[in-house]
Parts: sequence; structure tokens; C-alpha cells
Amino acid sequence: MNAEPVVAPLILVVDDNPLNVEPLCDLLEAMGYRVARALDGPTALRIAGDEHPDLVLLDSMIPGMNGLEVCTRLKEDSSTARIPIVFVTALSETEDKLKAIEAGGDDFLSKPFNPPILLAR
Repeated sequence: MNAEPVVAPLILVVDDNPLNVEPLCDLLEAMGYRVARALDGPTALRIAGDEHPDLVLLDSMIPGMNGLEVCTRLKEDSSTARIPIVFVTALSETEDKLKAIEAGGDDFLSKPFNPPILLAR
């Protein structure tokens, strides 16, 4: 009997700062996740549409379009609407969190993030 190979969940990390992206991706890969990277909004939309990740970790301030617009577009597209989106951003004001949730975000983590908290969420 041939069992289907288990494929690790794919997480799309969207952030324009390599100093943020690489440690986060290293952590996720060390935990057994597959990781895709996008440095701007249009690339994030393309990857999400093509790859259908299991989760998007999204910065609010990225080139091409801001994270709120990326989130809104993903949630409006029936092929990506069910992908959970967690904002991981330096913005931490209540108003910023509210805008992220209103755009369709599922959760919000402030940078610098705490690895055990990130993994738990």
C-alpha cells in the first residue's frame, strides 16, 4: 500500500526587509514548514494565487501596495479568501490593529515578534 507523502504546510512571508524575512523564514523552516517569500504586494498576490499557502504572514508597510490592500484583495478573491492572514508588523496602535482586522486579517503580531507566541498562533 502506497501512502501519500505528507506535505508540510506552506507559509507565505511578506515583508520588504531581509533583516525581518530571513530570521522568520529560518525559524519556520526549522519547525518543518515550507516557506515562500514575497518582498512586495504584487508578488504576494501572485504567489498566493499560484501556490495557495496555508497561512500568510503579512507586514503592513510593503512596496507596491500596503499590507491592508494585499489582505483585502486576498479576502475578496474566492480562490484565496480562506487563507488565514496574520499581520506581523511594527505598527502597534489600536487603530492599526483595527484596520488589519477590518481588512480581513485573522490576527496581529507586533514586531519584534516572540518566536513561541508566533508559533502558537
